[in-house]
Amino acid sequence: MNPAKVERSRVRQLTDLPNVGEATAKDLVLLGIRSPAQLVGKDPWQLYGQLCRKTHSRQDPCVLDVLISITSFADGGEAKPWWEFTAERKRRYGDPLPYVQ
Repeated sequence: MNPAKVERSRVRQLTDLPNVGEATAKDLVLLGIRSPAQLVGKDPWQLYGQLCRKTHSRQDPCVLDVLISITSFADGGEAKPWWEFTAERKRRYGDPLPYVQ
């Protein structure tokens, strides 16, 4: 969902989260996450690594930006566009991303 349209009190399903559409929701379900509440306290890097392993492919770094945005939101942060988390991703994990095994 577009972050500008997210109302925290109305977030019930994965596609209610900022920056999450059908494709990202399917990725989250693949990781065993079926509700926004299950993202509380999750580490975005671990989620990214699990997704890479489950799909047998290195995911685009923007996927990690989205994961940072939704775990931040789940932990009480603001709903912001995923690209506002790119600088944080580069600071935390490097650029380019290290290989995930």
